[in-house]
Formats: sequence, structure tokens, C-alpha cells
Amino acid sequence: MRPSAVPIWLIVALFGCGDDSSAPLTGGSSSSGDAGAPPSTGPFGTGGDAPNPCPNPPDVDGDGDGWTFAEGDCNDCDANVNPGAVEVIGDAATPSDEDCDGTVDEVEICDTGLAIDDTDPMNGARAIDLCVVTSANEDGWGVLSAVYHKSTNLVGSPDLQHGLLDAFGDNVAPRKGERLLALSSGRGRAPNQPNACTGNKCQEGGVSYPPVFFPQNVPGCEGSSVIYDDISLELELRAPTNANGYAFDFKFHSHEFPYYVCSSYNDQFIALVNPPPDGSIGGNISFDSNTNPVSVNIAYFDVCRPAGMSEFAQWCKMTTGGCPSPPDPYCPSGDSELIGTGFDTLSGATWGGATSWLTSTAPIAPGETFSIRFQIWDTGDPNLDSTVLVDSFRWLAEAGTVPVQTTPTPR
Repeated sequence: MRPSAVPIWLIVALFGCGDDSSAPLTGGSSSSGDAGAPPSTGPFGTGGDAPNPCPNPPDVDGDGDGWTFAEGDCNDCDANVNPGAVEVIGDAATPSDEDCDGTVDEVEICDTGLAIDDTDPMNGARAIDLCVVTSANEDGWGVLSAVYHKSTNLVGSPDLQHGLLDAFGDNVAPRKGERLLALSSGRGRAPNQPNACTGNKCQEGGVSYPPVFFPQNVPGCEGSSVIYDDISLELELRAPTNANGYAFDFKFHSHEFPYYVCSSYNDQFIALVNPPPDGSIGGNISFDSNTNPVSVNIAYFDVCRPAGMSEFAQWCKMTTGGCPSPPDPYCPSGDSELIGTGFDTLSGATWGGATSWLTSTAPIAPGETFSIRFQIWDTGDPNLDSTVLVDSFRWLAEAGTVPVQTTPTPR
């Protein structure tokens, strides 16, 4: 039987300080020294030979985007085009060089060759496809700083709770590039990877302090207020001048499913943004349409074994009553994405499940600086670990307002 939750600790908000913002993302096509700066040679920008397509004088910022033609703005009649913009990929009708680097619709891959146990937080950013670095005294967009930390302290090395993985199990591959980021309340590894957890729990830190407003309860399912074994990657970012939002993909796995659905032990993942955008919950932008946090209670928990339906919410039924019924359909995505992950076996039982890939989006003002903390923890006790995969962070530059929402990722 699992132990009762210990008394609540003082809830403290903690947004960790960033590390040296000048550290470059080596191996990508951009570095901190030139990210967002106009090219000194080539068809566009200072020193280029291309004619100005706009009648504005070269030293006048005609479109009000903060850049003149002399400073590298290759189309001073379009505020969405300048060296501080992000390339918009896939607009076949009007492909253009939004970032004025002389190449149309280039795709950057910057996570090649990263080691699974790399502890540089800037490489954690690379693993989720954030390739461009900038600094506080530059005009460019990109990653300003990155740090791994626990709520109790900064950590220079996040030990085994994180991993930069080329796959997770037999059937889960990165969404973009060659790596994805795994964060775990146990170990960020699949069983076939070095230093993997050999069971369903590997305690990696002890009791900790949750962020203010968390853990978040699901209506009708009162949870514990104590967290254990937390780990996070926090990034400080500056948005491109043409961005109005951003998105990232994630996938949550837990040994709490199905037995501990609607219990005090539901581990959680959050994406905590500061300043918090309108529509977030306590700054968190990852939750379902019922505002349920990312845990085994999220509506999108659909990767599991149909044979385990009889164990759904069993702890709740034995302890509190008023428990949810199994969803219908149950486990519609089957269990193929569990194979080889460590969430597919538990002493012959049917415990363990996951979401499919999900996408969270949020709005941002052009050029805005903000932080986002990807954080996971055990709730109520340190047993039965959970792991989240994060990948494919991208900037959005599209018509309309980008909502704060989480939806299934198109396959």
C-alpha cells in the first residue's frame, strides 16, 4: 500500500536564474555572435548588391519594424521581413526570405550528434529545435539563456533525470531533427539506453517545493500538495519580430496509469511561462480542453492496453469513491508506442500508459522576451515515475490570434 502524503511544505514560486547568455549553440547554422544580425556579404543586407525593392530611402525604417535597408532589411515595405524575423516555412503561394539571409525557406537542424547524457542546458534547447542564440545586448531573436534546475536548487548537472534521446522505445521518434528532450521524475531513458531505471521507480531527489498554484487538482479528484523528484529545463527567449505565437510538441508517460487515475498520486508536467499569457492557468500553458493538467487524468491519455480497463481508477474506488468511469473508447491508440519504453511492462501487470503526441500553443508579442519552464514531478510520493518528451519548438507567424491550448498533434 502506498504511504499517505506528508504535510504540505511552504509553497514557493521559483524561476531560476539563467546561465551565461553568451554561450553559443555549437554545431548549428547560427551562433551568438551573429544571430539576428544582417549579413555582411551576400545578396541582402549591409554590403550586399541587391537593389532595394522598396522606394524608401536606405536609412529610413519605412515599415516600422526596427530595421532599415542599410541595416539589412531586404524589404522595407513589409514589416514581417527583416533580419530579426523568423523564416516562415511552407507558404507555397508566396515563398519569401523573411529573415533576409539570402535563402528562401531554409530549415535548420541543430541537434545532430548530441550525447544522450549531455548536461549543457543550451544543448537541451537544441534538442527541442531551438537553434538560434542571441544576447541581451543584441537585436536578434533566439535563446538568451538556459538552465536545468530543481525547485530546491539550481543544478549544474541534471544527472539521469534528463536525456537527449534519438528515440524512446521501439516506436517513438523525434518530431524534428535527430534528438528530443526527455525529462523524468525517475530517469530520462528507455530500457535499452545507458543507466536506465530497471523498475517503475528510481528516486532522484526527494521532497521539493511546487510552483505557486501547483500541483493542480482535477475537479472531483483531490490530489496531494507535495511533490518529489522534480526536474526542469528553463529557457529565456526573445521572439522574432514577425512572430505572434509559438508551439511545441510533447508526450507524457506514466506508471500511475490506470490504477491511480483520480488519486492523490497523479504526477504532473507543466510548461510555465513568465510573463503568463492570457488563457494560461497560473502561467501553465499545457492542459486539456477541460483545463485538466497533464497527468493520467488528461483527456488525451489514450496510449495503453485495453486489457487493463478493469484496473482503471482502482485506488480511487478503494479509498474515496465518486470515481470516474473508463473513457469510451478505452486506449484507442493501442500500446505500440509503449513498446520498449519501460512503460510497457510492470511485473506482468498492465500498468503504464501515455498520451499520443500533443501540441501546446501560446501567443507572443513580436520581439517579446519571456521564459518558459518545462517541469515534471512525482506527486504525493516518490513512487511510480513519469517521463515527458519535448520536441519541435517553433515560432508561429500567422493570421489571427494564437490561443493558449493543447490539442492532439496531427499524425
